[in-house]
Amino acid sequence: MSIVLITLGGTIAMGGVDAGRPGVVTRLTGADLTAAVPGLADLGVPLDVRDVRAVPSASLTYRQVLDVVDVASAAVADGATGVVVTQGTDTLEESAYLADLVWRHPAPLVFTGAMRNPTLAGPDGPANLLAAVRVAAAPAACDLGVLAVMNDEVHAARWVRKTHSTSTATFASPNAGPVGHVIEGAVRVLARPERREPLPRVDPNRLDATRVALYTVTLDDDGLLLGGITEGHHGLVVAGFGVGHVPADLAPLLGDLAARMPVLLTSRSGAGSVLRRTYGAVGSEADLRRRGLLDGGLLDPYKGRILLRLLLAAGLGGEALDTALARFR
Repeated sequence: MSIVLITLGGTIAMGGVDAGRPGVVTRLTGADLTAAVPGLADLGVPLDVRDVRAVPSASLTYRQVLDVVDVASAAVADGATGVVVTQGTDTLEESAYLADLVWRHPAPLVFTGAMRNPTLAGPDGPANLLAAVRVAAAPAACDLGVLAVMNDEVHAARWVRKTHSTSTATFASPNAGPVGHVIEGAVRVLARPERREPLPRVDPNRLDATRVALYTVTLDDDGLLLGGITEGHHGLVVAGFGVGHVPADLAPLLGDLAARMPVLLTSRSGAGSVLRRTYGAVGSEADLRRRGLLDGGLLDPYKGRILLRLLLAAGLGGEALDTALARFR
């Protein structure tokens, strides 16, 4: 049994400052992180530590995340029991979801990080890393897909959200709850969501060239920011009100866009699904579907953007695109 630890920087590794500049920056290596975790050596699980990069997660790219998936896949093929990835929490939910869409192995791939950096009282990084290693090594965590482990909770990547800017309890799965917990050092899996067939590998160059915009609808929205969006993008995700509504004046514009590119309708609410046929007014979910917008279901806007970009980069369109979306929404 062995676990590979891949480090990408983030708050969990921010243990230093730059002269003349306020705020902490990444300074800690994977060896530094593991040395700061009480009880980690007592697990008896060999750790293969790999420092891949050290950047704030706000600067990560799809290509870099998929490169990490490749490293993790090779590690599992070489016999690793599981893989843990440490990164900043700003984009952890997106990185984990992107990885989950292409992760083909039963072995756990676990993302974790920290909300309090190591220079503060009560940093949560050591506890989160210990819990993540426990989960990655646990037979019960196999075949759950990609997981996010924070605050002794185990979340499926497909559902997890960052819900608070500073709280150590920020990560939650509003639509489903955690799939498990770490209790007195034991991994307890309480729910086993159905694994979906992962997407085939996408050519990185095609992925880089495929652009999907995200537009959040607001009160009295004039839609001016949508002007010219088709010139630089291949798809659009709309984060609508509630169950998928927009101002009536915006509906014709979105319909015109849907005739020229895939437009995926999601909710900005933070939990729950867009509907399909409950409301019928202009700008309602039923009206927008009649105008050609695609149903985002339970996908939040951020996950919807990731999924749509991967599907478009794979060359899907029309009915094939809608069928593929239906597998994940």
